[in-house]
Amino acid sequence: MPTLLLIRHGENDFVKTHKMAGRLAGVHLNQNGQKQAGALAEALKSIPLRAVVSSPLERALETAHPIAQARKLEILQEPDLIDINIGQWQGKSWRRLALTKDWKIVQNAPSRFRFPGGESFMEAQARCMSAIERIVQKYKKPKDTIAVVFHADPIKLVVAHFLGMPLDHFQRLGCDTGSATILHVSEAQAYLVKMNQRPPLDFPRK
Repeated sequence: MPTLLLIRHGENDFVKTHKMAGRLAGVHLNQNGQKQAGALAEALKSIPLRAVVSSPLERALETAHPIAQARKLEILQEPDLIDINIGQWQGKSWRRLALTKDWKIVQNAPSRFRFPGGESFMEAQARCMSAIERIVQKYKKPKDTIAVVFHADPIKLVVAHFLGMPLDHFQRLGCDTGSATILHVSEAQAYLVKMNQRPPLDFPRK
């Protein structure tokens, strides 16, 4: 079965504004985020990656760059791995949003929530899984390892799907910046090897 490395992009300064970035363009890695990307590339240097796939947002591409560059691989952009469309919440203060009833729904019953002017978590999960399934179908060999660089909630939604976890529980998973989550995936099953691991990676040998 192929191995998927679900990598969350590195740290950026937009989070320090306490606002929701969503799909905003121009959100770049900060100095620490660049170090995280470099650490991931170093930790994976002995892993024979078949491909590096990324969300089209800058913070994901900038994280994928050193990983791909070390192997002279082209970064394959996958639009369906973009962050959740949070609609009217984009650019708004999460501290203010946290005081609303909607925020409680997002945290406790996300399957019932749609971002105003955006998408639902169910739609986001289906979109991301469509992309992941295409990747798995393309790289079918048991020794294939693919680095997939995207975003926290989409990664957690993918893991929840493979584990058969109710969508309303996906917020219980952790996904830090610059972390890797490792999955073995086949047509019949999926096996979560590691979750939310930062370098140095304790990478399982096949």
